[in-house]
Amino acid sequence: MSDIVQATPIVADTADRQVKLVKMASFGAGEKSTVAISVATALALLLLWWLVSALGVVPHLFLPRPDEVLKQIGVIYRDGYAGASLSEHVFASLFRIVVAALIAVSAGIPLGLLMGLNRWAKGVLDAPIEFYWPLPPLSYLPLMIIWLGIGETSKITLLVLAMFAPICLSAQAGVRSLPIERVNAARSLGASRLQLFLDIVLPSALPEILTGIRIALGVGWGTLVAAELIASTRGIGFMIMSASQFLATDVVFVGIGIIAICAFTFSAAIRFLEAFLVPWKGKI
Repeated sequence: MSDIVQATPIVADTADRQVKLVKMASFGAGEKSTVAISVATALALLLLWWLVSALGVVPHLFLPRPDEVLKQIGVIYRDGYAGASLSEHVFASLFRIVVAALIAVSAGIPLGLLMGLNRWAKGVLDAPIEFYWPLPPLSYLPLMIIWLGIGETSKITLLVLAMFAPICLSAQAGVRSLPIERVNAARSLGASRLQLFLDIVLPSALPEILTGIRIALGVGWGTLVAAELIASTRGIGFMIMSASQFLATDVVFVGIGIIAICAFTFSAAIRFLEAFLVPWKGKI
């Protein structure tokens, strides 16, 4: 007759069975917000500006105080500048930059995706884009005047050329950075060419495309002053250049501030779109 041994159940301590979560160390800037740091930096720069101008380190003609610039904004808003109201100057510049951006996006994204997917398209389009992309817009500004005249067409075309290349090249880079394993996995599951493009290629390239649009908008605002040199009577760039000829430094600062606010608003809109469309960016 065999001995029967009674097994005693072993009860583990509840505390030992709890799962302990280990937070991985962050890399780079981390996940914490930097808004407070940015605000503090902006306030410090404004204080430094006020001190330099108030103490006379730089002559008043070249560097007015911040409160004088704010006062000049009210004067221009009330009386206008150079025969046009402030809203007319702002609307003229916004019209040019928005129209040029829409044209550059509608042409740059499809061509960039095509360059990333087709070697013939890349071979044909890569040379002209790489040829003119490093050139500053002012270098081909005279050609715009000769070919297209001094109307709105030449200004918008100059902005389109300035913004087209970064959008197109970023779309191409987004396609070429797509891991081939992801494509092969979709093919093994029976994905068609259209499904492969819509579900794999386009979402993977979208972060690069949005980054390219942000860069292009920055380049476009930088080119706007040059574009509005072409016989303009309206626009923020025209207002800046006209004020510089009369050493109206406070008006120049007003124009620079308006451009900075508009550019920041456009960039924030792209960031919001990026957070909505590609929430996984930087997390996988």
